Amino acid sequence: MHALNDAWAAVVAFMASGGPVLLLIAGLTFFMWTLIFERFFYFKGGLKHDVQGAVDTWEARPERKSWNAHQIRYALVSRVSEKIQSNMDMIQTCVALAPLFGLLGTVWGMINVFEVLAITGGGDAKQMASGVSMATIPTMAGMVTALSGVFANTYITRTAERETQLLEDHLTMDH
Repeated sequence: MHALNDAWAAVVAFMASGGPVLLLIAGLTFFMWTLIFERFFYFKGGLKHDVQGAVDTWEARPERKSWNAHQIRYALVSRVSEKIQSNMDMIQTCVALAPLFGLLGTVWGMINVFEVLAITGGGDAKQMASGVSMATIPTMAGMVTALSGVFANTYITRTAERETQLLEDHLTMDH
């Protein structure tokens, strides 16, 4: 329990040293990773059910060569592909926003440094260091969030493309 309290105190101190923008970055990170994990779980579970439903619908057709059959195949692939692509744009948006929030934190921290300079004339190095810390920590946090999101988004995008292609391959037009 003592270690948990120490860890919590370290997190609170880190959040305080980064300023209020760090809370925005933390919220964005939580939201982004919630969406990423939702995609992971969908690919591991729900996708199989959706693909099997599309394949079963396609296999139940007596003929698969007419124009109508092509349109039905296209619709089946589109419906599953839409489910596969769900939340992907939101994840990409979060990845793009993270460094911008970090930049906002940088500006916020530098404003604090300039306030200290204006009030003390540059004589209070400790308060200036606090402002510099408030400027650099959100930048780092925004970049870490964006980088982790880029790697996860790349994996999810490749998985989505592969699964869509596999679905198209399963819906054969052989008879």
